[in-house]
Amino acid sequence: MQREMSMRIEKVINNNVISSRDGEGSELVVMGCGIGFGKKEGQNIDESKIEKIFKLENKDSLERFKALLKKLPLEYIQVSDEIISYAKEALGKELNENVYLTLTDHIGFAVDRFKEGMLFTNALFEEIKMFYSNEYTVGCHALYLIEKKTGIKLLEDEAASIAIHIVNAEFNSAISTTFTLTQMMRDMMEIIEKEMPACKAQSYQPDKLAINFKYLVHRMLTELPEQSKGDEILFDFVRNHCEQEYRLIHKVNSFIEEKYNCFMTEEESIYLALNVKRINDLYAEN
Repeated sequence: MQREMSMRIEKVINNNVISSRDGEGSELVVMGCGIGFGKKEGQNIDESKIEKIFKLENKDSLERFKALLKKLPLEYIQVSDEIISYAKEALGKELNENVYLTLTDHIGFAVDRFKEGMLFTNALFEEIKMFYSNEYTVGCHALYLIEKKTGIKLLEDEAASIAIHIVNAEFNSAISTTFTLTQMMRDMMEIIEKEMPACKAQSYQPDKLAINFKYLVHRMLTELPEQSKGDEILFDFVRNHCEQEYRLIHKVNSFIEEKYNCFMTEEESIYLALNVKRINDLYAEN
């Protein structure tokens, strides 16, 4: 955001973080090396030291963010901001503001845990790498930035964990929802791969199928289904000419309804059946 002129210190959070107000009275968190050192409330901010200005609209998130910044080293905050800026540019998307809180907290925890020799694997590493390949690439770059800033080389599993925080910020969802979403996609993949002829081909690439799941599964878990506006003629055609694929998707639908208490609409089932048919036909030609 654009920096305000003659900003005043409202509170010194620590030597590197202070709070202020913008022209509309909204609270700002201002970060910079030594920006709060020896300073008092009411004094003007040394704008030459400003590195980043955070403005979180949610009051609760803002208070939690300030509490987090108060205890974390400056380099953790800086690298988190670098990762988020890189993610926005690489993905071409805006991210929910809570990512500044959740990702910064995660990086602090991950680095401190590594220093203590507490190393854990990510149980959904392969699934995250497959279903969120772009976000995983951001996570890999994040590991490079963390090592560059802190000297700590985290395990590759952390790239997947960071990717999950980016996905949450994209979809504005909670960590628990994203883990459920990932497991649900894995379950759907397993059912389809078990019965789909293309999966027996050496050239089969699971990511071609995974692409179709990402937004579909998120809709099923977080939104009510919309009333179908599909083409009934197309629906009948798919039911009659893609019988194997349609029955397979019906089996998937029954499974997720029982296990996750959600379901695909008929339009979504038709769409997925067509994509499975396309993959089958593609590998049949090779």
